[in-house]
Amino acid sequence: MVYLAVMAGCLVVTMPLELVLRARVYRRWRRLLLTLVPVLAVFLAWDALAIHAGDWTYRKLTGVRIGNLPIEELVFFVVIPICSILTFEAVRRLRPSWRAGDES
Repeated sequence: MVYLAVMAGCLVVTMPLELVLRARVYRRWRRLLLTLVPVLAVFLAWDALAIHAGDWTYRKLTGVRIGNLPIEELVFFVVIPICSILTFEAVRRLRPSWRAGDES
């Protein structure tokens, strides 16, 4: 449960970036999905293969699994990229002169 609490804490801590600084990450959900889907596809497959091969093991988790993958890993690979994107977009809002390379 601690793992999931840490992930919830990450979302709570970065939520003001969306609400106060108007990072607009959740509002642009298609863009968010286009960012998350490749990350999820690669890293969840990687994790599943590593677990299956016996290279990785997990202890002290909730025990809830999707296939052989602990739910905490799925949550991690959704939450951490979202928090990173929120932080990135908040910095872009505060420093519009800083270029990211995707400006029109």
